[in-house]
Amino acid sequence: MNAELISIGDELLIGQVINTNQAFIAEQLNTVGISVTRMTTVGDREQEILASFNDAWKSHDIVVVTGGLGPTHDDITRSVVCKFFNTNLVRNETAFRNIERLFASRGLPVTPLNEQQALVPAGCVVIQNTQGTASGYLFEKDRKTMVVMPGVPYEMTAMMENFVIPHFSRKPSGFVVRHRTLKTTGIAESLLAEKIGDVNDLFVPEGGVSLAFLPSPLGVRLRISVRSTSAVDADRALSEVEAKLRAKAHKYIYGTEKEELEEVVGRLLLEKKMTIAVAESCTGGLIMDRLTDVPGSSAYFLQGSVLYSNESKISQLAVPEGSLLQHGAVSREVAEALAAGVRNRSKADIGLSTTGIAGPSGGTAEKPVGLVWIGFSDNQGTFAMKFNFGTHRRRFKERTSQAALELVRRKLLTID
Repeated sequence: MNAELISIGDELLIGQVINTNQAFIAEQLNTVGISVTRMTTVGDREQEILASFNDAWKSHDIVVVTGGLGPTHDDITRSVVCKFFNTNLVRNETAFRNIERLFASRGLPVTPLNEQQALVPAGCVVIQNTQGTASGYLFEKDRKTMVVMPGVPYEMTAMMENFVIPHFSRKPSGFVVRHRTLKTTGIAESLLAEKIGDVNDLFVPEGGVSLAFLPSPLGVRLRISVRSTSAVDADRALSEVEAKLRAKAHKYIYGTEKEELEEVVGRLLLEKKMTIAVAESCTGGLIMDRLTDVPGSSAYFLQGSVLYSNESKISQLAVPEGSLLQHGAVSREVAEALAAGVRNRSKADIGLSTTGIAGPSGGTAEKPVGLVWIGFSDNQGTFAMKFNFGTHRRRFKERTSQAALELVRRKLLTID
């Protein structure tokens, strides 16, 4: 059997996102005797997607599609699949329960946009998403198969390993194009889309301007794209849309293009002539690594400690033994004591701490895997915030480090 892989997304065409999905899928399909003979990438436009579907369906036994299944306006793959197979959308209760469970684990409400992701094309076999909200689909017709999956790599990987591979083992235009990316964190894709509202209030879609939502475990990138016959007009349109987006989502936007959050935090600390020290438990030094990865960080980063055992927390940062016994290591009280302790010990302006349950084991009903407290201390006071970042250990650490740095950024800028 031969297969064609179709990747959907403007972000792939402009080189903003490296397409690692194709290599992984091709390698996996080869393990079950399926040869990939062609790889195609198309943008977020209906007619181009339909044309690629028709061409691949005629010439291949298997078509594997990734991308464009998210909850925002630029995710159109689901509707194109319905048109290609001449079918309609129906609600899948299992998919909806998965969405409910995912949002409940993060302490978030299920929004109408999220509910819509429980709608799937009638006649398909639903591939449940254990890592996100967008279901996958499998169609079999005329001895051919089409598999449709999200473009988010870890969601696609889980579907390939848990469903797709087991299934098969059983059997130039003269225009100027400009792009600008705003980087956000601390808000889910669907909630960000609701905050931004109707894109028609931002720009006229027929005027050569588009907006894409690009989610990742650390945040959502907003990519503005403009196609024009004039470079001046394109740059002006970019600036106008950016200004509108910042007005609607300003507190979540921390940088642009390839700028990382640790760079932003470092720059703010330098500007304010402030210093920071860090006490990490569940993140194992990741926050310190990110802060010190920035050139010149010695001007504001004083010291850090990785403290896993209760004994080290007591002996090195004077965390009260009573707090550990009464509330446990993963608690508001201990997070606050760690932040205050590392600040006092180092004489830094800011003390930052983390304590949580990275998993995959060690959780309880009261303190589930993914629970984390992030502590903050400065001359105005000490407090801690509670989060839940899921059961995947590495993503948990990455999300915790991102939330901790974002907490520092907002405090430095006096943003709620």
